[in-house]
Amino acid sequence: MNDTIRKFGYPATLIGETAHWVVLLRPAQVTLGSLVVAAKSDATAFGALPGEFHAGLAEASRRVEAMLRAGVGYERINWLMLMMVDPHVHFHVLPRYEGARAQGALSLADAGWPGPPDLKSALTLSEAQQAGLAEWLQGLWSETAGAAL
Repeated sequence: MNDTIRKFGYPATLIGETAHWVVLLRPAQVTLGSLVVAAKSDATAFGALPGEFHAGLAEASRRVEAMLRAGVGYERINWLMLMMVDPHVHFHVLPRYEGARAQGALSLADAGWPGPPDLKSALTLSEAQQAGLAEWLQGLWSETAGAAL
């Protein structure tokens, strides 16, 4: 795994994976269920990924969106490729919604709704919060294995 994947807490934050992509809990939650979807590659440009990575993104994105739809009930979803600090190919995936969403004792409002996401409002999770949220999302990820294309 590349340094970007490790920076986002792998393996502790691992939700699921496909042949070419890992799905990680974003340790700083902008909205409930914020994720990082990262290529299992050392590529630092999206266009430099081999074709099978691009094809494989279809499965990863379908499963991520099904998982977050079931768990968060988002109204919109933002896939942001922000590779200024962390150079390897990855997306920040932010479910967007009006108001707040909760899981267990954790409740998060979408501070930027209905405009662009407010990345500075992100809540950095404790290790216990990360573990609880990751476990919940792992269960939802498992349910997406047969999600239709």
